[in-house]
Amino acid sequence: MRLEYFQMVDRITALDLPNRRITTACQVPEQSPVFEGHFPGYPILPGVLMIETMAQTGGWLVLAMLGCTKMPFLMQVEKAKMRSFVAPGQALEGEATLLHDGSGYAVVKAALSAGGKKVTDAEIRYGVVPFPNDTLRAAMLNTARRVGLPADHIQEHIHGA
Repeated sequence: MRLEYFQMVDRITALDLPNRRITTACQVPEQSPVFEGHFPGYPILPGVLMIETMAQTGGWLVLAMLGCTKMPFLMQVEKAKMRSFVAPGQALEGEATLLHDGSGYAVVKAALSAGGKKVTDAEIRYGVVPFPNDTLRAAMLNTARRVGLPADHIQEHIHGA
């Protein structure tokens, strides 16, 4: 994870499109300015960053389902539950299952686990729209390659765009 850059997902570890599921690996850094203020002497990953990590995990699933032809933007978080604290240095596993895709939005059920124990979960809704510009699309395609999105789920060119 690169918290300061909101790059929460290090690697896609499994992608099962027929079952609409994804798992990701997310290594919380040992050191980050985030931990200096949250909290001095007792550093823990802020809940909002756990939600962002789940949202990015689900976002990669939506991107893969769409061949990276449209961009999912976080719109709503429901039923979020923080079950335990996440400390610097912990390895997290993200998972998401697509519940709905269509009509301009997508919904996933997502969770994070540490050491096989669920630490948080939520239902996340995205607005799914055409990429607003080529700069964002190019950055997302580069990030898709970095996190290991299989190349057969990346359309390099969008015809008619």
